[in-house]
Amino acid sequence: MDFEILQKVAMTKDEYDRLVSMLNREPNELEIGIVGALWSEHCGYKHSRPLFHNFPTEGEKILTKTGEENAGAIDLGDGWCAVFKMESHNHPSAIEPYQGAATGVGGILRDIFAMGMRPVALLDSLRFGPLSERNNRYLFNGVVSGIGGYGNCVGVPTVGGEVQFDKSYSGNPLVNAMCVGIGRVENLLSASASGPGNPLVLVGADTGRDGIHGATFASVELDENAEEMRPAVQVGNPFLEKLLLEACVELAEEHNDWIVGLQDLGAAGLTSSAIEAASRAGTGIDIDVTLVPRREERMTPYEVMLSESQERMLVIPKREHLDDVVRLFRRWEIRADVIGYVTDDEYVTIHEGQEIVARMPVAIPTDPPMYSPATMRPLELDALHNQDFNIIPDVQNPEIELLNLLGNSNITSRGMIYRQYDHQVLNNTVVLPGGDAAVLRIKGLKQGIAVTTDCNARLVSLEPRVGSSIAVAEAARNIVATGARPVAVTDCLNFGNPEKPSVAYQLEQAVLGISDACRKLGTPVVSGNASLYNETPVGQILPTPSIGMLGVSDSSADSLTIAPKENNTLILVGADFIQSIDTLSGSEYVTQKLGFPAGKPFIDLDYEVKVQKFVLDAHKANLLTAAHDCSEGGVAVALAEMALASSLGLDAKQIDCGSRVDASLFGESQSRFIIATDSQESLSFLEKMLQDSDISFSVIGLVHGERFRLGPIDLSISEMREEYEEGLYKLLGS
Repeated sequence: MDFEILQKVAMTKDEYDRLVSMLNREPNELEIGIVGALWSEHCGYKHSRPLFHNFPTEGEKILTKTGEENAGAIDLGDGWCAVFKMESHNHPSAIEPYQGAATGVGGILRDIFAMGMRPVALLDSLRFGPLSERNNRYLFNGVVSGIGGYGNCVGVPTVGGEVQFDKSYSGNPLVNAMCVGIGRVENLLSASASGPGNPLVLVGADTGRDGIHGATFASVELDENAEEMRPAVQVGNPFLEKLLLEACVELAEEHNDWIVGLQDLGAAGLTSSAIEAASRAGTGIDIDVTLVPRREERMTPYEVMLSESQERMLVIPKREHLDDVVRLFRRWEIRADVIGYVTDDEYVTIHEGQEIVARMPVAIPTDPPMYSPATMRPLELDALHNQDFNIIPDVQNPEIELLNLLGNSNITSRGMIYRQYDHQVLNNTVVLPGGDAAVLRIKGLKQGIAVTTDCNARLVSLEPRVGSSIAVAEAARNIVATGARPVAVTDCLNFGNPEKPSVAYQLEQAVLGISDACRKLGTPVVSGNASLYNETPVGQILPTPSIGMLGVSDSSADSLTIAPKENNTLILVGADFIQSIDTLSGSEYVTQKLGFPAGKPFIDLDYEVKVQKFVLDAHKANLLTAAHDCSEGGVAVALAEMALASSLGLDAKQIDCGSRVDASLFGESQSRFIIATDSQESLSFLEKMLQDSDISFSVIGLVHGERFRLGPIDLSISEMREEYEEGLYKLLGS
């Protein structure tokens, strides 16, 4: 056996021996390539799938089985449904940030319209190293430009997202893209190749050599030779994607009786799309690679089957409607070529003309080995949990500290990012980026949808199970702060090398933490992705289980924002204003002071559910004028963000900050909202509701004037705005 071939597809010797045993013969190079791609971590989830049974995946609104389709679908009522999913494109973006990010957007869009739904919103979850380093600035600018460039050209709004910075992401950025689609329930399509004798039709772009071994590349650590993998990065054409999108949506909405399946070509290209579609249907496939249209000469069967050229879909029409389907795509000026057919033998058969160049049971490439490596709790956690915060002197100048936090890369305004995205195309974005979650109207329905992404990786690194629960809870708070009910979750599990016991521990605990919170909050996991081996020679990334969440509002027109109105009263809900020193655990404030995150994060999920229910009940009773969750930077930053959103000051000079001013102002304890109300009568109702629910609260003060007065803090709105809105510009100019 040529071990160079195994290395090329990231297949171990033991996995090769397993393949030989399953085939009962030696495989050829194409067969190794096919199996290596589908057994890769990126496609096969061989280290993460054994944990997925922990996720809650069922609910009354769930229309799909998790993992069996391209995305998860939920029932919105009145015959409408929403589908959504999050995917990663981390390694490609580390090598070629613009195209890596752009094709990540293209891939997640295809996952949505492969189900027959029209994409209506994009979101992202991004991580980079410190912007003080030149290469991190290059990666940041390239990724943001790639997301905006592709999404803007396709005409799907990028309505929200998040970005965090930490030295662990230097050289290994995280680029997670989420897409939401809308459509009629009866138009949902499956990625299934059923019906022996039905043709396999490849539509979209011609096939080239770009992206070969992309799935493998995404399943290994980045090293000093990573630049040599540049050919594994795909190149996108958003204008062709737009045509492909419209053609597929038309097919689903007007002619879904013509087809039995629709599948996108993503990781591993034609290999994964055709074989996985056959596996879902319990059928086989027969493909002739000479029928695949190409844009490069002398491509081998290996290159054709493993190419990850973008903007391609596999359509499985009913035989009697083949001509109808081909005409539809050609009317959209899209190539449509029959490249094979569905068989009843449950085999993958690949021809090059008359010659069979690969043949094996479908069950082999779709049955990757599953690993459950030994886990070990990182030894350094005890010392971090027991860090004495009393060595940090209490804040002497809280005004300076607040301004520093408002300009901090992990808190400062993301306006310079989302202003590069067209977040209002299609004219459905009701609550714009810059708040807790985006809200979109659904034309023809009163209901709206709220969408967000979230994860505080610092907290996950300190306590993986609790930190991952907090990521789900915070995403839910973002949804609730708009007045919408959290309904379901998609995730993207970004971790280091799972063969290392400490990383295996982080991954296992994160899955358990997500599952804990999703069960309590009633938000099943309907789709997701795992991206492992996120390491460079310097080390691994912070464990980052990114959470995408979708909520449903009774009326998109009644959505809350974070901007209160003049003379509104602000109330902290979920805790007293005075906080103890332990609430600084994992906070941005402590991380700045110590140079590393420390402490032991904590959340009471039962209490979290109670607080979120209160906010929704108060909104339904028309008692609220604004709401904002408290997260990074604590209460002081949350109040400052509300003041900046409304361009109105705060009169709360007399509030007591207790014995540790820094904890009360900048601590990051969980389950807290700032709510606004507009009358004494409403305030009285709210106080009674809070007391009856046994929820802690503090009346903070009045929205008024042009100065932000909070205990010892007295700043002008303009002073805060300069730090907050110019933060990223200053960092990128460094």
